[in-house]
Amino acid sequence: MANIIVVFPKIENAKSIRNVLVRNGFSVTAVCTTGAQALSQLEDYNEAIVISGYRLVDMVCLELKDCLNEGSQMLVIASPNFLGEVDRDDIVCLSMPFKVNELVSTVGMMCQSLERVRRRRRQKPRQRDGEDREAIRQAKELLMTRNRMTEEEAHRYLQKSSMDSGNNMAETARMVLTAMRY
Repeated sequence: MANIIVVFPKIENAKSIRNVLVRNGFSVTAVCTTGAQALSQLEDYNEAIVISGYRLVDMVCLELKDCLNEGSQMLVIASPNFLGEVDRDDIVCLSMPFKVNELVSTVGMMCQSLERVRRRRRQKPRQRDGEDREAIRQAKELLMTRNRMTEEEAHRYLQKSSMDSGNNMAETARMVLTAMRY
């Protein structure tokens, strides 16, 4: 579930939006009245959805967006005249007055977007450094020489051993090198 931070200059407005979201199944992490409070809350999270009004006590929403970390998204709720000034691709806008289902569906869409990014990041293979690649190469060569395996068999053996032990492939290769050299 995404971390949601609601920021409005009037605490009553922020609490009203929080209550609507909570009633519709979302978990709101924090309710703030200033951009500084929101940024302080965001220090604990890599990613979040910030729901904000156009003008806060200490900054406008564009300044707040520029301070957000890369994994965070912003939803600005304001009157149509202010939303004309928020003409950026990286900010989602919702015009006042809004219907509850518009807010709920917009936040739901943003949560799904964050989850897709999170999944893509997890699926992206980690890049191995030169030492790791060299350890894997040496372990495969040793397995091929001592156990008469093909390169593909040695690679599969390292992969399976890695999965079975819960270690990454480079650690497994180093263990194989240590065990087989004696």
